[in-house]
Amino acid sequence: MYHLTLQTELPVAPEHEEAIRQAAAAALTHQNVSPPVGLTILLADDDTLHQLNRDYRGVDGPTDVLSFPLAAEQPGSGVLYLGDIAISVPYADRQAAAEGHPLLAELQLLTVHALLHLLGYDHTEPQEKADMWAAQAEILHSLGSALTNPPDEEG
Repeated sequence: MYHLTLQTELPVAPEHEEAIRQAAAAALTHQNVSPPVGLTILLADDDTLHQLNRDYRGVDGPTDVLSFPLAAEQPGSGVLYLGDIAISVPYADRQAAAEGHPLLAELQLLTVHALLHLLGYDHTEPQEKADMWAAQAEILHSLGSALTNPPDEEG
């Protein structure tokens, strides 16, 4: 069983929450992650992501999504806690509008992208990026998402 804690700091449509849960489960299944595992996804505003970005990455500005890998067993539970994800819903909404796709698709993409980071994926080197983008595309395709990779990376 996957233990997903979804925390919201602002109103989020139930269908968006469900899409995020489905995206996380699809990514874990695709990556053959064996339960029990846990993670937390925080749905927040630009100010919260700005503060986290500044405090943990040294970048003084908002961002769409952040991942905080942990991969440690929760004491006494036998659950491997993968880490935390923070998503700025307003930032995601602006990105979706600018690119002409639904917010739901953007939230799925950000969830899958961030979860892959929790699992050790990165995109700093060309081969790493190719591997990560291929995994994202497969997972998002399995969800029937309108996106398969960040819009500037499609094609």
